[in-house]
Amino acid sequence: MSESDLSVQYADHLAKAMVQGKGVAPITSLYPEITPAEAYQIQLVTIQRKLEQGYRVVGKKIGLTSQAMQKLLGVDQPDYGHLLDDMVEENGGEIPFHKVLQPRVEGEIAFVLKRDLIGPRVTELDVLQATDYVLPALEIVDSRIADWKITLPDTIADNASSGLYVLGGKPVSVDKIDLAQIGMVLYKNGEIVNTGVGAAALGNPATCVAWLANKLFEFGIVLKAGEVVLSGALSAAANAAPGDHFQARLAHLGEVSVRFTEAKRHYGD
Repeated sequence: MSESDLSVQYADHLAKAMVQGKGVAPITSLYPEITPAEAYQIQLVTIQRKLEQGYRVVGKKIGLTSQAMQKLLGVDQPDYGHLLDDMVEENGGEIPFHKVLQPRVEGEIAFVLKRDLIGPRVTELDVLQATDYVLPALEIVDSRIADWKITLPDTIADNASSGLYVLGGKPVSVDKIDLAQIGMVLYKNGEIVNTGVGAAALGNPATCVAWLANKLFEFGIVLKAGEVVLSGALSAAANAAPGDHFQARLAHLGEVSVRFTEAKRHYGD
């Protein structure tokens, strides 16, 4: 079977999760020798299908940047994926629980670009100069792999375990803040569940964006002007259930929040 055929086969495998309303077996259990590069080709099959359905790429993401998240999921380097226009949720809004499978919520910093970032030698300074502004964000990560039993290739193939995301606060210029020192507090139902700081993400969130630009260049992908870039969680993610309300407060950036409704999944939706 050709590499292209394999990519389609495993993209089909992941797609079954949302149809069935439950996670599927890890791809690495079906193809133990899979490499991150091969996993990315599976991701690209899924993204191309979404584009053919009329959805748009509106940004990119880097995940697993903090030691806390790498330890939680048993991986040793970041992952990377695409953001589509159907992933965006309203700040302060509600998410019907049927839209997700096994969601976890992270607080992070979102970059909005005013210029393209093209690898392979993008630096932290390049990122700062290309950034229009930053915002507080909640990312709802969600795995199509049952019970989050993932390795690095599993999450890359699964579009970096992307689910949904929420942008909040007011636009803030990067020259007015120290990204590495921004503190974050994540609340679940009014209780503090996690805290973090910008430096938790590879030392600086701008370093994460530079890493992402350079990594994606290997696949001919560019971070484009106008795109949102989610720069990685500042602490471990918190599990979400129907009825849960999440809020993140980031120093100098403001707040962002979302609630999960009690709606149940209708299989086949």
